[in-house]
Amino acid sequence: MMSNNIATLIQADLASLTNAAQNLASTAIAPAMQLGDAPQAAFSFAQSMKDAVGKVNGDDAMAAQRMADVDSGKSEDLVGAMLASQEASLSFSMLMQVRNKVMGAVDELIKLPL
Repeated sequence: MMSNNIATLIQADLASLTNAAQNLASTAIAPAMQLGDAPQAAFSFAQSMKDAVGKVNGDDAMAAQRMADVDSGKSEDLVGAMLASQEASLSFSMLMQVRNKVMGAVDELIKLPL
């Protein structure tokens, strides 16, 4: 009997949260958009992740190019090449941590009872 009450309460809370999320999604964020002169696009998590992956990829390509320039003798900036390599490595590690947190959150959401 008690587990049925808890399940009912959880379902009611989930329905309430779903309705609140739908209401937030449908409301316009006009005041924030009016601050700038040009209209800004709405925040997109997917686009933010694509941008982050693109930046990490660009950092890696730049570091590889700087290392290749040092190896071929086109550049004497070994310290700069090593710093670029470390920066690319750290940005990749940070991206992986974000990915792991997002995947953990998705796993937790999947485990929620309906």
